[in-house]
Amino acid sequence: MTYEDAVRYLLTLGWELASPQQARAAQFNLRKITVLAERLGDPHHAYPSVHVAGTNGKGSTAAMMESILRAAGLRAGLYTSPHLERINERLRLDGEDIADDEFAESFTRLHALIEALLASGALTAHPTYFECLTAMAMEWFGRCQADCVVFEVGMGGRLDSTNIVQPEVAVITQIDFDHEDFLGHSIEEIASEKAGIIKPGGWVVSAAERPEARAVIARRCAEMDARLVEVDAAYRVESLRSVAGPDGIATGCYRAVVRAAHSTRRMEIELPLPGRFQVRNAVTALAAARLLAERGFPIDDAAIARGIAMVRWPGRLERLQTLPAVYLDGTHNPAGARELLAFWEEHFSGWRIHLVYGAMRDKAVDEITGLLFPRAATVILTQPHQPRAISAEALATMTRHLAQRAEVVADPGDALTRALQLAAPDDAVFATGSLYLAGDLRRWWFSRGERLAQPAPLRPATSKAS
Repeated sequence: MTYEDAVRYLLTLGWELASPQQARAAQFNLRKITVLAERLGDPHHAYPSVHVAGTNGKGSTAAMMESILRAAGLRAGLYTSPHLERINERLRLDGEDIADDEFAESFTRLHALIEALLASGALTAHPTYFECLTAMAMEWFGRCQADCVVFEVGMGGRLDSTNIVQPEVAVITQIDFDHEDFLGHSIEEIASEKAGIIKPGGWVVSAAERPEARAVIARRCAEMDARLVEVDAAYRVESLRSVAGPDGIATGCYRAVVRAAHSTRRMEIELPLPGRFQVRNAVTALAAARLLAERGFPIDDAAIARGIAMVRWPGRLERLQTLPAVYLDGTHNPAGARELLAFWEEHFSGWRIHLVYGAMRDKAVDEITGLLFPRAATVILTQPHQPRAISAEALATMTRHLAQRAEVVADPGDALTRALQLAAPDDAVFATGSLYLAGDLRRWWFSRGERLAQPAPLRPATSKAS
């Protein structure tokens, strides 16, 4: 099977619950992934792992963990979702995406196994898109002899396909509302699903802030006799400074001094990812890395600092150019929208913001747009190239009353072009609402021969303590 054939076949299985019918019919359990893994020889037991769940920050934190492992000299794997531009991004080893030929070979092996299991009755239904990719990843990392693999949960945790791993450390990032139709309509219910990744006797790092979520996680750890490290209790950010670029202009990134609670142990970290919220993700990764060190991994504070400093995670407050400033951001839930709004207030107060917005049908569009649209001078409504996306016209019907000025431009590339036409050199353009939109626009941007420019000019760098 060629690479193109493999990708085409996977898409026939339903891309991330692409349609409402697929979502309603979805049966979440670990049976199929367990059967696949067993027949593959349980490859996920051949290497240690880190398992990362959460509502927001799990992708960034997983990327930081993988970067720290590489900085420590380990052959590190990373499994994440969704991808921005190419499916290969989901499977990374040594900082590189799986090659097309390796992807094709891995899926060909898996496809033959699935056909045999269906014929024998060992499987009664075909594994989903995500189950296939998870099984592929587990087998590929084992075949490549990874030293450690970081698995990001796809959705929830308890019934996610990644949850057959037995991690050295389980990490739970911020917990908030998202995917309520699948995970529950209260913070307690959502936290319970996330806490499902905690295994008997496991070691756990939690960055959850909401009291209801913290109580659920603490209770699960007690039931599982698991060791719990709560980031807020274990670490303090003693100082936080905005990082200036070569021209003295702030970049939106931060340098922090972090101290372990009840200790004089301090370290400085510098983040290349914009947004104050990334500091919390970095401290979470630091806490998890130190637990790995306790378990015998060759990770010291120097490796942690290097790993955080060299992490790359596109599509999350990613600057594409300056004059006007252009950012892509995959914000897709209310908590993320609040973080984006805080970023605007800190770095773009007084600026005219032109917002390109597109979203999936199952997202809290009313709440997100209610936060963001009143702040934008112009809103361009668009539609990501994904079957689950809400149409630009439907978005306009729902949200036009929230915007000072709104236009409908269905194609994402045309929508960003329109925003750039409206923007003066000292304005800012943000495209947000979905990682799928960020992927569409990133692919479109670089196909035009553009390159990442110098950081967008924010306000002058200032020192802040926290």
